[in-house]
Amino acid sequence: GINKRDLSATIYHVLLGSKTLHEARLRSEAGKYDVLPANRDLAGAEIELVDLPQRETRLKEALQAVTAEYDYALIDCPPALNLLTLNGLCAARSVMIPVQCEYYALEGLSDLVNTIKKVRSNFNPDLRIEGLLRTMFDPRSILAQQVSDQLQKHFGEKVYRTIIPRNVRLAEAPSYGVPVLHHDKPSKGAQAYLALAGELLNKAAQSVA
Repeated sequence: GINKRDLSATIYHVLLGSKTLHEARLRSEAGKYDVLPANRDLAGAEIELVDLPQRETRLKEALQAVTAEYDYALIDCPPALNLLTLNGLCAARSVMIPVQCEYYALEGLSDLVNTIKKVRSNFNPDLRIEGLLRTMFDPRSILAQQVSDQLQKHFGEKVYRTIIPRNVRLAEAPSYGVPVLHHDKPSKGAQAYLALAGELLNKAAQSVA
C-alpha cells in the first residue's frame, strides 16, 4: 500500500547517512506494520557504500535506534551475495532462507551457507540459520519432491514443516497493495503463511522456555 515512486526518504538514504531511520520509516495501514521502504535508488547504494566507513554494519547501526520498539524486524535481502546482503546479515540475529525446490537453488544455497559462516566469523558471531523455507512448491513435480527430500536429509530440523505452494493469490496480492491475508485469507497461499507464522512463534516460545 506504499507508493515507492512518491518516497522522499528510503533505506538508501539511511544507509548513506543522509536520513535517519525515523525519517524514512512509514506505516503500512493495510498490513498494520511499519516499513523501511526501498525503491530503485537502492541499486546505487552498492557502489556508494564501498568508500564509506563501517560499510558492512550501517544497517545494524541504524536499526539499533528502534530495536526496543519491535518484537520482530524482518530484513528482506536481495538474492545476490553483495554488500547490501552483507549489511542485512550483519544486522540480523538469524536467517530464514527461502528455497525453491529446483537444482540451481541448491547450488545457491551452498554459497549462501558459506557466506553466513564467514559473516559469523568476521562480523556477527550471533548469526545463525533460523530455518529453510521451501517455497513456490509444485507437488506435481518429481524434481521438487527430490530436492525437498535432499533439504530434509542435509538440514534436518532446520527445514520448516510448512511448505509455501505456488499460488495465484500470492502472486496477485502485491498488485493490490495488501498482504495476501487481506486479499484472500482462505487461499492455500495465505493459509501456508499463517502456518509458517505459527511455526515461528512456537519455536520462539520453546527457545525462551
